[in-house]
Amino acid sequence: MEESRKKSRMVSHEEMERQREYTAWIRTENERYFTENGCRPRAFVLTLGCQQNEADSEKLAGMAMAMGYEMTQTPEEARLIMVNTCAIREHAEQRALSLVGQYKHLKAKNPELVIVICGCMVVQEHRINDIKFKYPYVDILFGTSSIHRFPELLCEKLRRGRRILRSDETEYLVAEGIPVHRESGFRAWVSVMYGCNNFCSYCIVPYVRGRERSRKKEEIVAEVRKLVAEGYRDITLLGQNVNSYGKDGGEEYDFADLLSELDEIEGDYWLHFMTSHPKDASRKLIDVMASSKHIARHFHLPMQSGSDRVLKAMNRRYDFEKYIGIVDYIREKMPDAVITSDIIVGFPEETEEDFEATLNALRRAKFDMIYSFLYSPRKGTPAAQMEGQIPAEEKSRRFDRLLAVQNEISLASNKPLEGKTLRVLCDGISKNNASFYSGRCEGGKIVFFEGEPSDTGKFLNVGIERGDTFALYGTVKR
Repeated sequence: MEESRKKSRMVSHEEMERQREYTAWIRTENERYFTENGCRPRAFVLTLGCQQNEADSEKLAGMAMAMGYEMTQTPEEARLIMVNTCAIREHAEQRALSLVGQYKHLKAKNPELVIVICGCMVVQEHRINDIKFKYPYVDILFGTSSIHRFPELLCEKLRRGRRILRSDETEYLVAEGIPVHRESGFRAWVSVMYGCNNFCSYCIVPYVRGRERSRKKEEIVAEVRKLVAEGYRDITLLGQNVNSYGKDGGEEYDFADLLSELDEIEGDYWLHFMTSHPKDASRKLIDVMASSKHIARHFHLPMQSGSDRVLKAMNRRYDFEKYIGIVDYIREKMPDAVITSDIIVGFPEETEEDFEATLNALRRAKFDMIYSFLYSPRKGTPAAQMEGQIPAEEKSRRFDRLLAVQNEISLASNKPLEGKTLRVLCDGISKNNASFYSGRCEGGKIVFFEGEPSDTGKFLNVGIERGDTFALYGTVKR
């Protein structure tokens, strides 16, 4: 009975086979283009938003390549442009619309260019209407539940020439077998589940990504095993709330069990995961991490606020006492663990007393690093309708005060690392300073050092000489 429920949440084998037929038709057309022009048509994907969007974009690129496109880093060279959008904040949506607006002149130069907008933003009805009426040069639009049907939608556009503006599916399913083109050869994203059931009052995610649905453990284990065999060194398991993994299937197999099984895969690699919801972060999970060989000692645990009153208004379903109990247990079992968090500043009706509680929570938790955000109303969420919206100026003042407190804490957490040797996975030449190479340690902290081209993608032992607020600086021990 439970197995049939699990299967019902899967895109059928027949449907995926149908998508492969559409893929083959487009590939044949692109081979004809290659024969006539001496070059392959190129595709460009632009990703906005979270790590799950990055993973989705790797699927978009994988499908494009299976259809005979060659990937390019510049939209000017492309015959297919894919924009994978984010809806977490208003700023992200405005940025997406601005970038799409810049592609209008490319369409004017090349009428055969196909422009696709997909992802979280265009699940919302008002954004679908925006694209429909204000961006007539956009050819295809689809939401997060339809990504596996991209070959079909593109095929229909190429055959019939008409715009395809598709609202999201009524049922969100799990599709296996989508080809993936990974951006990195040593860091990889692996989605373990999709969607969210939490309905935090400020968050649009449950409305644009659907309810929680877990992938089969066999599929995840096989994917991670293959990545390790191919030489991937850092594998991050993704889910809106990974701690809910397996609950939708009715099985007595949870995220801690999955981590334990993945940890048994032989190889030299790290396993990271995000994101954990505090209401579901179990001692069992922490115990598995503490006794593991490959699970990184890094726990990202979004707190959002230190005020119990605000947490209740956010519908977070925990209080600060429960939250700090989890932090204390992580440090008890893994004293060297790096703990990071998310903080929202200026939630509706957040008082000065509420904000001071958040500052005190930072001082108590002593996070290594935080990701902090000004509250942004999202249309369709309960918080957007709440009274007591905080003025932008006050949110900015509180934001600056929050950063001042956290920066001191971050510096204090990095200073004791001076004189120690950390294992670092090298990402290559730093994007911000070409004089240095950069990488991340097991806890996710950025490390800068003088490196060599051959270091990229390798684990290095780096002696830390200086710990600053936002990064560590050291020398490779060869």
